Amino acid sequence: MRILRKYTNRRLYDTSRSCYITLEDVKQLVLNQEVFQVQDSKTGADLTRNILLQIISEQEAMGHGTLLTNQVLQQLIRFYGDSMQGMMSQYLEQSISTFIEHQERIREQMQNMMGVTNPLNVMNKIADQNMAMWNMFTPPGEAGEEPPKPDTSAANGEAKDK
Repeated sequence: MRILRKYTNRRLYDTSRSCYITLEDVKQLVLNQEVFQVQDSKTGADLTRNILLQIISEQEAMGHGTLLTNQVLQQLIRFYGDSMQGMMSQYLEQSISTFIEHQERIREQMQNMMGVTNPLNVMNKIADQNMAMWNMFTPPGEAGEEPPKPDTSAANGEAKDK
């Protein structure tokens, strides 16, 4: 497990790389699914949760779209101290895990839905079908070539040499 130490000056020190890191670096550890723990440099207390909450708070403030709406946060606050708090924690963990497991399939379904409703995709599909039909009437080996021009020399009164 990767150990990060938090000092009183609020700096984070990565003990495995022997350097100071930022919250953005910790976020990258999460995205890379690396296992780590943040410890208080003096007491050794586990501060991982606090750091993760700080990263979430910064992400929510950046305006990248919010996951935790005011309504969701209020509902979560109501669970603290409730007899169902432990069950809610497990429920949220399992729900998010299930969502992550099905995330790729959900993405594909969303792309398919967006593809059907996107007029440009529909027009491209129709154009491809029209080209396929046109190519059916083109003699083999001439697809993409201009059709031969009709001989108009006889119609113009020109005599042909034999």
